[in-house]
Amino acid sequence: MSANKPDNTPPPNRYTYEQAGVSIEAGNRLVKAIGPLVKATARPGADADIGGFGGFFDPKAAGYKDPLLVAANDGVGTKVKLAIDHDRHDTVGIDLVAMCVNDLIVQGAEPLFFLDYFATGALEEGIAERVVAGIADGCRIAGCALIGGETAEMPGMYQPGDYDLAGFCVGAVERGEQLTGDGVAAGQVLLGLASSGVHSNGYSLVRRLAEDKGWRMDQPASFDNNRLLIDTLVEPTRIYVASLLPAIRAGRISACAHITGGGLLENIPRVLPDGTHAVVVADAWAQPGLMAFLQAQGNIEPAEMARTFNCGIGMVLAVDEAEADALSADLAEAGETVHRIGQIEAGERGCTVRGSSGTWSAKDAWEARHLA
Repeated sequence: MSANKPDNTPPPNRYTYEQAGVSIEAGNRLVKAIGPLVKATARPGADADIGGFGGFFDPKAAGYKDPLLVAANDGVGTKVKLAIDHDRHDTVGIDLVAMCVNDLIVQGAEPLFFLDYFATGALEEGIAERVVAGIADGCRIAGCALIGGETAEMPGMYQPGDYDLAGFCVGAVERGEQLTGDGVAAGQVLLGLASSGVHSNGYSLVRRLAEDKGWRMDQPASFDNNRLLIDTLVEPTRIYVASLLPAIRAGRISACAHITGGGLLENIPRVLPDGTHAVVVADAWAQPGLMAFLQAQGNIEPAEMARTFNCGIGMVLAVDEAEADALSADLAEAGETVHRIGQIEAGERGCTVRGSSGTWSAKDAWEARHLA
């Protein structure tokens, strides 16, 4: 019987998840780091603990008797790319919350809880924490609890340093108190609440202009010498929940429109009943310097501005004429800048935005019209 020959076959490689690009340790460190941020968003109905497979919320503990639940989800679009390219990770989370909670308040719903999704190729030390800190800030501003989320490391899906965000929010309104737009009628006034900047729509055009025109992002803005251009562009989306909720619950507002993608022209009709038409007069408020800069840089026609950007108005309210002045004063006291921007007329469901010669740099009087 011959002796056994030695086996010179090399042992198989032992693979690990970390070798594939996913660090479980980094994920665990992130969960530990954001724990205090999450706890800081606790509110009645939620204890804001994280780490389980799901988050609980008790509407009864939040004071609701017969609530309708309202859900919204959104992202931040290519504004995230500006945040990544210029190391501005601290406020993009506020944008994420704002885009969701502002969509809930227009239904009359109070935002109750929020969940986030953060996806990247590989977790980079500190960046995810800064983003989640912004999400927690947004939740505190909106009065909702951050009760969970998902951090996904996906090597090969994203370029180094890139990440993307999605947000999910649930709110509640007592049955019968929801805003449906059915109370909108000809003769009502349109009030516009000022935006804080571009908010979170139109950034594909903003970034195209920045590239084509060679903007110096690290220099003071031509329209605001006290701020760098990049900081004006990443100014977080304004959250309108706290100022609007009392007026909505008191029945003082017939409808609200969150001015997002589609601008003034296409968002206002979303809350109008058949037989009503919104007329917005652009002369009613001063064009913000940032909007004038974008328009001039892109030689953008006024009608295109009205369907692309918020043009300085982040939220539009339809209210009775008798309520307009008092409500404007109350909203101003709550911290809003309020403009009377138009009215509701009888007509085909839609919106018209018009301006005089000189308004938004127009040579002649102009009008843009959208039918829903």
